[in-house]
Amino acid sequence: MISICLIRNLLITGIKECVDMAEGEVSQQVQDQINRLQQLRAQLQMIMQQRQQVELRLKEIDDAMEELEKADAKTPIYRSVGAILIKAKGKTDVVSELEANKETLTLRKTTLDKQEGRTKEKLNELQSKIQNALNVSGNN
Repeated sequence: MISICLIRNLLITGIKECVDMAEGEVSQQVQDQINRLQQLRAQLQMIMQQRQQVELRLKEIDDAMEELEKADAKTPIYRSVGAILIKAKGKTDVVSELEANKETLTLRKTTLDKQEGRTKEKLNELQSKIQNALNVSGNN
């Protein structure tokens, strides 16, 4: 019964030590499901981090485009290429480049949002399966 409590704690907190302590007392199928649950949690965390990075880059592009709107046609504009700044040919070229980058990043964000949703669904389904399996084995 202790191992089931430990694994239930794992489902809530995600602590791997619970699995290690309970390995001998839980079926191999449940152990595999718990390992998969941990993988899904790690995958979800990576997806969320990537989405946050994309959102940050989109914000930077919006800020840059806002500043470019304030600049007149004669204002020299530079763009960053690696560790150096290069004078851009003109405002319209930079705006076009930013718009293309924004479009690409918006598409990437949409994809990450969908991935995040699917991963959360899988995670919730698997967590329910594990809890059901533990409830069945806990009643025996």
